[in-house]
Amino acid sequence: MYFLLLYSNSLVFFCSHGYNSCRTKVLKKGASPIFKEEELFGLREETKPLAFRLRPRTLDEVVGQPHLTGPGGLLRRIAEARFLPSLIFWGPPGTGKTSVAFILAETCGYQIISLSAVASGVKEIREAVQEAENALRFKGRKTVFFIDEIHRFHKGQQSLLLPYVEEGIVTLIGSTTENPSFEIIPPLLSRTQVVLFREIPLEDLLVLLQRALKEERGLKGKAPPFEEEALRWIASLADGDARRALNILEAAVFFAQQERKGFVDVAFLKGIFQKASYLYDKAGEEHYNLLSAYHKSLRGSDPDAALYWLARMLEAGEDPHAILRRLIACASEDVGNADPQALLIALAAREAFDFLGEPEGRLALAQATVYVACAPKSNASYQALKEALEDVRKHGSLPVPLHLRNAPTSLLRKIGYAKEYQYVHDFPGGFVEQDYFPQALGKRVYYRPTDRGYEKVLAERLALLWGDRG
Repeated sequence: MYFLLLYSNSLVFFCSHGYNSCRTKVLKKGASPIFKEEELFGLREETKPLAFRLRPRTLDEVVGQPHLTGPGGLLRRIAEARFLPSLIFWGPPGTGKTSVAFILAETCGYQIISLSAVASGVKEIREAVQEAENALRFKGRKTVFFIDEIHRFHKGQQSLLLPYVEEGIVTLIGSTTENPSFEIIPPLLSRTQVVLFREIPLEDLLVLLQRALKEERGLKGKAPPFEEEALRWIASLADGDARRALNILEAAVFFAQQERKGFVDVAFLKGIFQKASYLYDKAGEEHYNLLSAYHKSLRGSDPDAALYWLARMLEAGEDPHAILRRLIACASEDVGNADPQALLIALAAREAFDFLGEPEGRLALAQATVYVACAPKSNASYQALKEALEDVRKHGSLPVPLHLRNAPTSLLRKIGYAKEYQYVHDFPGGFVEQDYFPQALGKRVYYRPTDRGYEKVLAERLALLWGDRG
């Protein structure tokens, strides 16, 4: 977020990159929006948001990332070695990515320049590189380029960084909530190490909230006592996001002061705050993760887990048709002919949902979810299609045998089209053995039914008709 303020014929540019890097810089006309850590100034500390005041100052104060900041963790080893490689921090919002970037830069003795992924163009990047080169040449000091939301840098901007990262003129730390595999160009990704930040567990958020109430830079002496369950409720509402947890706590204290509450309990909080706004981006990583978890639970015959992921997506506002597409796909791909009814029920669920709408349509979704999850599973049809496609791609457009060709005219019949074709209904049982494959392929077996569900019946019928199919 950016704010512009005219002051003494200068432009004061306020920039926010999460709660750890709010900073301002006086920009003369034509200056570029580049920020350095030593240029931090601003309002009195006590007037800043709680989430900013309580930002971690050392790795020991970072919560919820013991795999990175604990003994033997990657970031701990970097801080101890005082050598900072280029990194991509990937994880949910409010997990400490920005804070850790500044902690590492300071610990390792690097200056840090923050580039806006939205406002910085080629000109700003080149100016920042020149500043980094000067710092290295004249001061012997290395520079970190910190780019929050680096996935918003387009390919041209990312490519511009490549030679400077490769030559060691700058060390890149990018922060993103999106999957770097999809959002970062491969040449840049190969020159960095991806560091995975995890959603902060509830118990760690609880520790952070308790710290906020006890510390001088937090709310000590300003907040009424909080019921333990009230803090736990806030931690649950924050959904793994430390910034959100502290923002909720600060708002709760404000309202408690306004109403002269001597004690804050869950009932008071529920009267102020609505239900959690669950972490979910319908076009991003979490969208695909939850759909994947749902499909895999269906495939794994766990109706309870499938219902959980269904509820998660519905509560977060997912388009029900995206869920239905996964349900129908699973009924065909993973259940198949082990229970042919599964596909019909999945399709019926789509029709019922469109007919009923919300909220009654959710019941059809739940019913079909349970049925598909409980159904016997077979991917024999899926595997058969894969093998058939491989033969098509390998052998190309083999000619259709003459006896299988359509013969609508006398001319075609004269040259052999449909000749010697045996009409199955002319034979007992409606079956006669004949060749249906191109001659060059010979006999192929793609479909191998399992002994699960209705597919066992199909296997027995095929064995009766064709014998041992190999």
